[in-house]
Amino acid sequence: MRAPPWTRRAAAAALAAGLALAAPAQAEHWELQKNWNYDKLAFIHDLPFAEKNVVLQVSQGDPARWELALNNASNLLEYWGQGKVRIVLVAYGPGLKMLLADSPVAKRIQGLDAEDVEFDACHQTMLGMQRKTGKLPVLVPQAAVVPGGLVRLMQLQEAHFDYVKP
Repeated sequence: MRAPPWTRRAAAAALAAGLALAAPAQAEHWELQKNWNYDKLAFIHDLPFAEKNVVLQVSQGDPARWELALNNASNLLEYWGQGKVRIVLVAYGPGLKMLLADSPVAKRIQGLDAEDVEFDACHQTMLGMQRKTGKLPVLVPQAAVVPGGLVRLMQLQEAHFDYVKP
């Protein structure tokens, strides 16, 4: 005897809900990774009137360094003004922990993202973490995944971004 249609639908819905809970959400912004072209700059935030461009490197797993990098971004915004400076923070290696969803600086990242600071996450580092844990790390929703942190730094420096390593 076949089960009534409503029980099959209910079972399918329960299975889908369970799978959705089991699969962690990833970074919202995969478009840079998916559409990567080294020769063509792309960003998450549209800043047509930015007069200055700065890239901040975060490659250390030290929360005090993360705070320093975020303070640098805040100070640049205060000096130049929102929309007048493009700030890209590139995190890789141990510094990628800054962009994890449970990072102690996640709320500050959210606030600075609202002021158009971009947070780029190294996909190579993410894959290394996946090899160790069996799953990709869960990032803050504001993170934009790029193929590699060093490659992104090179790309931005070739495009005449000022480079800062706090």
